[in-house]
Amino acid sequence: MRDVVEGTSQGDLKEARGAISQRGWAAELLAKQRPDGRWLDKEQDLYMPKYLSTNWALLALSDLGVTREESRIARSCELWMDQYAREDGGFDTPEAKRSEHCVVGNTARGLIKFGYDGEPRVRRALDLLVGTQKDDGGWHCFPSKRGTIDAWEGLSAFAAYPRQKWSRGMKAAVERGCEFFLERRLFRQGARYEPWFRLHFPYHYYYDILVGLDFVTALGYADDKRIGPAVRLLKKKRRVDGRWILDAAHPDLDDRGRFPSWWEGKKNRFHPLALERAGAPSKMVTLRALTVLRRVGELGPS
Repeated sequence: MRDVVEGTSQGDLKEARGAISQRGWAAELLAKQRPDGRWLDKEQDLYMPKYLSTNWALLALSDLGVTREESRIARSCELWMDQYAREDGGFDTPEAKRSEHCVVGNTARGLIKFGYDGEPRVRRALDLLVGTQKDDGGWHCFPSKRGTIDAWEGLSAFAAYPRQKWSRGMKAAVERGCEFFLERRLFRQGARYEPWFRLHFPYHYYYDILVGLDFVTALGYADDKRIGPAVRLLKKKRRVDGRWILDAAHPDLDDRGRFPSWWEGKKNRFHPLALERAGAPSKMVTLRALTVLRRVGELGPS
């Protein structure tokens, strides 16, 4: 209603926001929450098992529009920040020796969307993202001198953070970071990597071309011609009825739900949080795709 449908009144938006935690996917996720703010009885650190524990449930809920006005979310977010805030200024699991980019960006983005953009620990995490940017303008989740397209979480956090709160360093980091992705046309880095072309949700820390188009256009680069190849790929994936398919519940799985060969021996650690059925039309993928097309001026009045 806010991003795609023209002429939506503030009253309609307020009513819709109030219903988010009362029915649908967000309500179903919240119904599984424990009284202490966790999601599972035997969580090690809010992170394991992937992707059913508290960390992952909160990331999905932040993308579904729930905010800290919902008391159950506030309880979990305080737990999240208390356990994940690290001495280096970032966020990560309690046993982590340093904050990894993917966890810092994801946690910061989720907290910002929940309404914690004024929280000092969020601001410190964003400052850490500025300080860990590579010389080429990208980021990496592991020790590396070069950035990778897979490390998109920091830019997504900045896209969610109110522009008026950006520091000069944040502005420069965003400009350099977007240039890193634009130079690569959002998907050209090394050999073709199939998971980048499998549209999915929830995002968690995996990248695809729609993820890239979403944060790049949100950050003000909707008119940059270098997103053209990714936009054309996105439009090509659109069905004749105007919708898009959820290519995979998780991008490491192919369209038949098969694990890649390198996942052999790790399957017991892998539990996708699937809100929609892979291979079927997706509300969330369609919403994000239409939002991107609206930003780039290729979606008519709705």
